[in-house]
Amino acid sequence: MDDPLRKIVGDRTAKVLADHLGLHTAGDLLHHYPRRYAERGELTRLADLPVDEYVTVVAQIAKADKRTYGRGSGVRLEVVVTDGSGSLTLVFFSKAAHAHAHRLIPGRRGMFSGKVSVFNRTRQLAHPDYQLLDGDEGAEKDALDAFANRLIPLYPACKQITSWRIGQAVDTALNSLTAIGWAGVGEPLPAALREARGLAPLPEALERIHRPRTKADIEAARDRLKWDEAFVLQVALARRRAADSALPAVPRRPREDGLLTAFDAKLPFTLTEGQRKVSAEIFDDLAVAHPMHRLLQGEVGSGKTMVALRAMLGVVDTGGQAAMLAPTEVLAQQHHRSITEMMGELAESAGMLGGSELGTKVVLLTGSMGTAARRQALLDLVTGEAGIVIGTHALIEDKVKFHDLGLVVVDEQHRFGVEQRDALRAKAAQPPHLLVMTATPIPRTVAMTVFGDLETSVLDQLPAGRSPIATHVVPAAEKPHFLSRAWERVREEVEGGHQAYVVCPRIGDDEEDGAGKGAGKGGSRAKKKAEGPDGDDERRPPLAVLDVAEQIAAGALRGLRVEVLHGRMQPDAKDDVMRRFTAGEVDVLVATTVIEVGVNVPNATVMVIMDADRFGVSQLHQLRGRVGRGSAPGLCLLVSEAPEATPARIRLDAVAGTLDGFALSEIDLQQRREGDVLGQAQSGSRSSLRVLAVMDDRDVIEAAREEATALVTADPELTANPDLRSALDSLLDADREEYLDKG
Repeated sequence: MDDPLRKIVGDRTAKVLADHLGLHTAGDLLHHYPRRYAERGELTRLADLPVDEYVTVVAQIAKADKRTYGRGSGVRLEVVVTDGSGSLTLVFFSKAAHAHAHRLIPGRRGMFSGKVSVFNRTRQLAHPDYQLLDGDEGAEKDALDAFANRLIPLYPACKQITSWRIGQAVDTALNSLTAIGWAGVGEPLPAALREARGLAPLPEALERIHRPRTKADIEAARDRLKWDEAFVLQVALARRRAADSALPAVPRRPREDGLLTAFDAKLPFTLTEGQRKVSAEIFDDLAVAHPMHRLLQGEVGSGKTMVALRAMLGVVDTGGQAAMLAPTEVLAQQHHRSITEMMGELAESAGMLGGSELGTKVVLLTGSMGTAARRQALLDLVTGEAGIVIGTHALIEDKVKFHDLGLVVVDEQHRFGVEQRDALRAKAAQPPHLLVMTATPIPRTVAMTVFGDLETSVLDQLPAGRSPIATHVVPAAEKPHFLSRAWERVREEVEGGHQAYVVCPRIGDDEEDGAGKGAGKGGSRAKKKAEGPDGDDERRPPLAVLDVAEQIAAGALRGLRVEVLHGRMQPDAKDDVMRRFTAGEVDVLVATTVIEVGVNVPNATVMVIMDADRFGVSQLHQLRGRVGRGSAPGLCLLVSEAPEATPARIRLDAVAGTLDGFALSEIDLQQRREGDVLGQAQSGSRSSLRVLAVMDDRDVIEAAREEATALVTADPELTANPDLRSALDSLLDADREEYLDKG
């Protein structure tokens, strides 16, 4: 299985497989499973051929003609076959026309298989598979059965190599391994586990998935291979949990009548039951002598920041420091502003004018800060004057030193690479406690698969005073007057003393799209080729912030104070716009998704999302969480030109139909490639999940977690399971193992 492919399929094919599909060894190739199977189907009379279906027919060649086209530059072979009930044309082009012409001659009989199409009112098979029949009646019947009833594996392929050639390479590899009795092929699943669950041996599973005789073969093979993936991954995560529990860490127990107690006493509201429960889980973790690794997830607006702040204050109570890492300057500034407002005089260190004797300094550290402010922030961190720091990637720079870093809080963790998180944690003398936060609800099985080495806390209860959000789809193409009414609703909300967001998919300046702003307003530019999320080829460019802001300020929302916010603005300009919007000096903020997380303006009650079908389900849920954050109800309008009943429109209807982020996250995951779960989005390497579907295979994942935990407890170093150790090295390559170690 570890042999290089060049030894099996030759240098040329091996190079293509390596360069374009990342397959280097026989094992890589055999774990490159078919994505689906074509069925040649039962033999079909030519008179009964269904269009757009795969069929197999037995017929005699009536005539064959080779013709040229394109002024003689192209060659087409047309072969007409008949079975007495009707006729069918077989078509081959270019090299295939020359290759098959000497075999497909009138009078010969054969089996022909392919997908039926219609061209010039004639049914045809383009480049069909075939087998000529030149034997006695018994041999012909055997050939018919073998050919017509075979399941044909179709592999994930690319432009440089077809599924057919990949299948030939797989056959060669299987034949080589069969010839040596599968010597050297390890068995990652313990024998007791395989027997208890009725799972096939690995060689048998590989043979069945690549050369199935029946659909039952495919199911049996997939059942076994799913267990391989789930079990190996869960063993890696179980070992990570065991290693973490052995690391030393400073217990952080808040002192009575300390900073945390003072903060709780000044809160103008009561924590929700969910916030109290999750806080108790976190403080229990902080009190032990090994690092906390906890994932805090919850609905938009459920109060995660409050929970994180209380944890940070508890650590400061012990003399330690806490760092919150945010993905954008806008979010870091927003967190700094809201946290200092919530803390009041407690946000200044003891002895400072206006500060409390229990207080601690809360500093902001971003890349755009001036030299003097940055120097002071760094000094406050290294001396311990600042107990809490909130920052962006600037926190992980070498110059940043801490007096006693005890807790790292990572907000919106999916936006950070593993190396960035690890660099911040490495700034502590002993491993710090880690709290990972996400506002994107994660289904339980995804959390178990992606974050299996983290304990999970869930906030699914909104704080008192939060208002419901009504969401509606605005079909702009079918009913343009609905869009006019949407702008009227924005004006009504503003005239009622509230504020609004308008969100667009892109910025729309020369630097971004190469077409100047003068080309049109509000998305009126000429259509250009663009691949849409549902596969359509012709789509106009997405609507842009700069265009839409100019259009509505001069039209539907004339007279209102309209401002823009996007990621390419200077940090000071962004902060100024957000400050004025928060203060109520801006009526309508036209923005990109820079406002997706962390922005908290209770007076904003309505959001219009333009080209809403260009956003993912979870992203739309995040965006609409920016409204309804005060006592007035929220309204979210999803503007789209997607026709009714299309996948894009179905997604929008799902978002409009529920405020349950966990339900929406399942819909979102089902529409994404499985590789997104553990592929490049998580570790930068190719996904190890090829047959395991985290949404559909919940029972396998949960059972594998239990089995893996028991095995690692009994044999932490896997000394009794060398083949499992090898599987870890194979399925979880060095990059992924490092990801698990750091994450």
